[in-house]
Amino acid sequence: MTDIAKIAEIVDRAAERAEAIGQLSENGYPLSLTEAYQVQAQSIDRRLARGEQLVGIKMGFTSRAKMIQMGVDDLIWGRLTDAMLLEEGGLIDLKNYVHPRIEPEIAFRLSAPLSGEVTLLEAMSAVEAVAPAMEIIDSRYENFKFSLQDVVADNSSSSGVVIGAWQAADCNIENLGMSLEFDGQAVEIGSSAAIMGNPYRSLVAASRLAGEAGLTLEKGWVVLAGAATAAQALKPGVHVRVVTEQLGCAEINVGEQAAQ
Repeated sequence: MTDIAKIAEIVDRAAERAEAIGQLSENGYPLSLTEAYQVQAQSIDRRLARGEQLVGIKMGFTSRAKMIQMGVDDLIWGRLTDAMLLEEGGLIDLKNYVHPRIEPEIAFRLSAPLSGEVTLLEAMSAVEAVAPAMEIIDSRYENFKFSLQDVVADNSSSSGVVIGAWQAADCNIENLGMSLEFDGQAVEIGSSAAIMGNPYRSLVAASRLAGEAGLTLEKGWVVLAGAATAAQALKPGVHVRVVTEQLGCAEINVGEQAAQ
């Protein structure tokens, strides 16, 4: 019988201490996808027991190309806590991460709860505001090697969120130009259309997946719709900014110390 609590402790300690661990699936802990989500839930429960609060979820594999690459036919998701919300324009320390990468996103703030099967219109009507955002993803596995189940168990690699100024939800976000900049130079250029053709479709999927897990996306929660481009590895001393049409920008500074 799979010891979900033991694996959750391993994953949680790796994230808390920014220490790399061996790939679960190759170190005596093969997991089904259902078990991987159970590990994720229990590892986050450990954070909540330490005083953190659940504030939303992030979506992953929101592009068809990524699904094909990973051999899956559905999105994955992870949980966001208040400790993962980083000060916009602030400074982050690379010693808190193992393999930190950053990617441009669209963030939603909910004005009403969502759970289960909803229409696109119902999802849109539950959004209070949208914002440009960046997600720091950080796999805790040695050599950045992992399976789908390993990723999900590791909270779908979610580690930090930078959110820009919130904007009214009445703007069209289906095809916004987005660029990720390091020290003012674009390192990735894309469009919000890369997020399932329309980021709101990701919110529809978020509601469905949350419902399947017995979770409600609560009023005031943040939902990260998914990456608009590939992720870029963070470097010491770099200034990172996402620039979007209509929504503005969000930025963060990286400290000088290199990651482990």
